[in-house]
Amino acid sequence: MEHITYIEGGVCAPKGFKASGIHCGIRSHNPEKKDLALIVSEKLCNAAAVYTTNKVKGAPLLVTKEHLKNGKAKAIICNSGNANTCAPGGEELARKTCALTAAHIDAKEQDIIVCSTGVIGEPLSIEPFEKGMGQLVETLSEQGGTMAAEAMMTTDTVSKECAVEFEISGTVCRLGAAAKGSGMIDPNMATMLSFITTDAAISSELLQKALSEDIADTYNQLSVDGDTSTNDTVAILANGMAGNTEITEEGEDFTCFTKALWMVNSVLVKKLARDGEGATKLIECEVKGAPDKETARCLSKSVIRSDLLKAAMFGQDANWGRVLCALGYAEADFDASDIQVEIRSAKGTVKVCEHSALFPHSEEAAAEVLSEKEIQIIVDLNQGEENAAAWGCDLTYDYVKINGDYRS
Repeated sequence: MEHITYIEGGVCAPKGFKASGIHCGIRSHNPEKKDLALIVSEKLCNAAAVYTTNKVKGAPLLVTKEHLKNGKAKAIICNSGNANTCAPGGEELARKTCALTAAHIDAKEQDIIVCSTGVIGEPLSIEPFEKGMGQLVETLSEQGGTMAAEAMMTTDTVSKECAVEFEISGTVCRLGAAAKGSGMIDPNMATMLSFITTDAAISSELLQKALSEDIADTYNQLSVDGDTSTNDTVAILANGMAGNTEITEEGEDFTCFTKALWMVNSVLVKKLARDGEGATKLIECEVKGAPDKETARCLSKSVIRSDLLKAAMFGQDANWGRVLCALGYAEADFDASDIQVEIRSAKGTVKVCEHSALFPHSEEAAAEVLSEKEIQIIVDLNQGEENAAAWGCDLTYDYVKINGDYRS
């Protein structure tokens, strides 16, 4: 039986990991804002990652993909405030950053994962990294996870962390993570970074399999504004310091590990959606009764991505027609003749649609349900056994304000 529990902490919850976050001058206009994060493992880790599907990719992502070809890494260095994308000498800078980091932590350059997040197309120099690296390494701590999570943030209003403890064949293991992202977020990831650490022993191959399969139901089901970024990276490091027998094949131990991974990532996805730029509401759309899993995923994402639906949620308007509209233009094959829609929150549940038509309901009661900060939209297709969920937020006036002067 699986025993997985949530615990305090983030990337430093597992054994053998330290982290730090400082201001090094990349965000020169805001000296109070941390802009450089470092996560280091005591031992070399098995590692895996997934990346943006955007054809325009940040220079750090290209370097990280090259470094992870052997499935090994020891540290993650990440700056905020500048994406190092479409910038002069970007790839060379990313390599210099890895070399600088490696020299300070006694590691190999190819064992460094490098990430950047922020404005696209602006030059970035190595000077802030050189200036801050000494302090960054000196402040590495087993209590430094939150500092690193804060240094990753761009327009985020809060840092995002989560951790769990679980047993693999009687050995206690931990898995923790930190994520950032508030805007430019859409399925297939976004200006979203997530760094996951675990002290469980698991092969690089199974680590990649677990991560790649997990994001289909977590990060790829997230949308804030429909824009897929150039820099998204989700990376996971496993140092094996819990002492379990290494997971090298699928089975009970692998299943337990994937459940722990899902529990952490599903929490982070909701935190990312709740902190969408200008957002006042977390919205979850669950599609059930679908003919297959991919259809359920596609339809739930389509509803979450609808700007009209997001605007209606902001206005507390139970305009269920926008739900059916978003279902109807989704690229999925399903029967749209017998759909039921309910809206739900802590204030109750109101059915608004049945048999793909109006279900008589109180508009006042529906508005009361939508007055809460967390809203569920439950869609039943009545044509199968599969289900999936997607997460997003409402669309507010503040989203336009934030993005109207993002570079200033």
